Amino acid sequence: MEITKDIVYIGVNDHKVDLFEGQYRVRNGMAYNSYLIRDEKTAVMDSVDAHFTDAWLTHIAENLGEASPDYLVVQHMEPDHSGSLAAFAQAYPATQIVASAKAFQMMQQFFGSEFADRRVIVKEGDTLPLGRHTLHFVTAPMVHWPEVIMSYDDADKVLFSADAFGKFGALDVEEPWLPEARRYYIGIVGKYGVQVQAVLKKAAALEIEKVCSLHGPVLTAAELPEVLSAYDAWSAYRPEAEGVLVAYTSIYGHTAAAAEKLAAALQEKGKEVCVMDLARCDMAEAVAQAFRYSKLVLASPTYNGDVFPFTKSFIEHLTERNYQNRTVAFVENGSWAPTAARVMAKMLEGAKNLTIAAPTVTVKGALNPDSEAQIAALADALC
Repeated sequence: MEITKDIVYIGVNDHKVDLFEGQYRVRNGMAYNSYLIRDEKTAVMDSVDAHFTDAWLTHIAENLGEASPDYLVVQHMEPDHSGSLAAFAQAYPATQIVASAKAFQMMQQFFGSEFADRRVIVKEGDTLPLGRHTLHFVTAPMVHWPEVIMSYDDADKVLFSADAFGKFGALDVEEPWLPEARRYYIGIVGKYGVQVQAVLKKAAALEIEKVCSLHGPVLTAAELPEVLSAYDAWSAYRPEAEGVLVAYTSIYGHTAAAAEKLAAALQEKGKEVCVMDLARCDMAEAVAQAFRYSKLVLASPTYNGDVFPFTKSFIEHLTERNYQNRTVAFVENGSWAPTAARVMAKMLEGAKNLTIAAPTVTVKGALNPDSEAQIAALADALC
């Protein structure tokens, strides 16, 4: 695939992976992206997962023949992108390896070598002339590992953005960028909003025609306003949409009935509502929807004097990703000693700028006129 006249795609699609990073469902696979810049000197931009080493090396050879690349630029050391580095170093012993100082330390950890005889350490503002193209390096620590760099090609105005602006899904499957990019960002990068905001400021100073990330499609200038707007909202922890996520767990269906009744009342009032059963849904999608919407209702039975396990896990996913700037409401159920609302509120105490909506709905076993009245009052409050 040709990106520009001088830049070609040499990555791979993975349809064997079921859980990316051991936890994220990827129904449409994953892309491990790598690129080749052909100029007076040639540069390979990142490698791929070790399961695809042979295919990737074949792609390089198909483009260069017997010639060796002059440089391998390692922007990110996570194994889905650096897994083939050692094999590349063996196949091309004369190629220089370009990376941050921290990345070379990680190479020692992963491969037992820092490739000291051919390493080129780069930092913020450094450049790598290739001929017509010059790469300008931009550090992006904790987006989402500490060693990350990005590279800007001033000739074709291409930003090689490491993991930023990527998404779940292989490139041979067509699907919209936003839903899987949201799930990808919130799940993997969501904790590091401050660092992403810093990188967005750096990107704003560049004239960008295309973005080549390590996952997902090549993004064009026409697509960038939507992409940058989404990243700005996610990294600033602003809701994308005015609406309510009703996230529930239920043992015998009574808490589910309360959640569905509340959702119906909200919809009748014109609110956009998403309802998710935390025991059965994709947890990463539920977390993404919580960050998408301005309001969240947590509905849980009391369980061993605590909350139901899936609810607890969900809240932990939110707080470890710095969930903030939202309105939250509680629906609890307990046949003799309902405590779920108190526990959920305690778990969210450290989250910034949360507004707790009243009333808290308390169901004792099954819905009755009293708890139904509480649901109606909560619907009014959320609207």
